Amino acid sequence: MGSDREAVRRIERQAAVLNRNFELLYRRTAIHDTLDRSGYLLLRTLADEGRTDIRTLAERLGLDPSTAGRQIAAMERAGLVERRCEPPDRRRALITPTAEGIARAEAVRRERTDGFAALLADWDDDDLRTLGEMFERYNRAVAERYLTGSGDDAAPTPQPRATH
Repeated sequence: MGSDREAVRRIERQAAVLNRNFELLYRRTAIHDTLDRSGYLLLRTLADEGRTDIRTLAERLGLDPSTAGRQIAAMERAGLVERRCEPPDRRRALITPTAEGIARAEAVRRERTDGFAALLADWDDDDLRTLGEMFERYNRAVAERYLTGSGDDAAPTPQPRATH
């Protein structure tokens, strides 16, 4: 990391504002009526990576397995995912999104994409690409440090937080 402390302070401040703005946007839309944030991210992860077990899904999302299990159980009751035990280990259940789960996640994805497109309509294409690349790079750095353990720093393992 660079040594420009003022730049890091600016990033910290803007990250706090960004967090607040994401929450503001979330509260001012009806997207969460279709699918809450945790359900959306679980379904997007399953759609991207294919069926998987709860432990692997929890690791990918930085959740405690019991938290992921509760979220999966609620989504299963809502008909958004299916849980199936498959040989050779009948104790290991694999989670797969249902057609309804995929449809809801896609509807939320379209709404979110349309909302970002409207919000950033006056940005030029290069700025949009740069913002997307920087978000991706930041998210990858977080994942490497806290989720995959492949970061250079020996970071303490954070306590997973339950999401709603």
